[in-house]
Amino acid sequence: MTDRLRRADPVAISLGRPPAAGDAVETAAARPSTLRFLPRVNPVTRLAAAILVTTPLLFTIDWLSAVIALVLQLVLFLAAGVRPATILRRCWPILLAAPLAGLSMLLYGRPAGTEYWSFWLARITDGSIELAIAVTLRVLAIGLPAVLLFLDVDPTELADGLAQLWRLPARFVLGALAGARLVGLFLDDWRAMTMSRRARGIGDHGALRRFATMAFALLVLAIRRGSKLATAMEARGFGSRTSRSWARPSTAGAADAVLLLIAVLVTGCAIGGAMLAGTFHPVWA
Repeated sequence: MTDRLRRADPVAISLGRPPAAGDAVETAAARPSTLRFLPRVNPVTRLAAAILVTTPLLFTIDWLSAVIALVLQLVLFLAAGVRPATILRRCWPILLAAPLAGLSMLLYGRPAGTEYWSFWLARITDGSIELAIAVTLRVLAIGLPAVLLFLDVDPTELADGLAQLWRLPARFVLGALAGARLVGLFLDDWRAMTMSRRARGIGDHGALRRFATMAFALLVLAIRRGSKLATAMEARGFGSRTSRSWARPSTAGAADAVLLLIAVLVTGCAIGGAMLAGTFHPVWA
């Protein structure tokens, strides 16, 4: 009964309404994904895994390593419980940016081989087609893990891990955490300013002028809010050099080791497969 109440609708409990029998099912169904492995991994380990997977791909430009990395990433994320709908919903900016990057390489990339079309500076050749495919796949292979590994990460838990496991300065970590928390307020501030200007009847100016005015006002608001936050944190001793205790310990276990091993294997398979196939091409070559 206790577990059922914990899984029930928190809004219903806060209003004093007894939870219905289907509340637990509806709450679970409303979640974007049912992750089975990633919640047991420390957020800092996820950050390290993302670095291990994406960094080697920044120094290569061949298509095969990107294909291998992308296929392995999709298989592993689906096995970890990330739904395809969640991938599409969270990664749509990357899905749009990848073809655009490929199109620019297709038109203005490395000319080599047979030329199929030419207009002024734009030329489509065998080399530009291969480069466009490689860049498109590489943007996807770099962007997907950077987004999906942090689907349900709490910024506070990430800050705890950075300070306790990576031994980063507490002042830097807590300042970054406060800044990350404030980023989410920008959209609300923008909506509030839009409604305020509309209520005063000053929202009919040109789009560029309206955007510049609101962006400047948002910048001023962010600076003022940041200065007040810095003063408040200093007054509470966040800038002291004494050692700080942590309310929640951040630990790493077997799941963290497994994720790091998987990241190394994905990178090794991608780079090693390209080398064995003879398509490996570093960016400096």
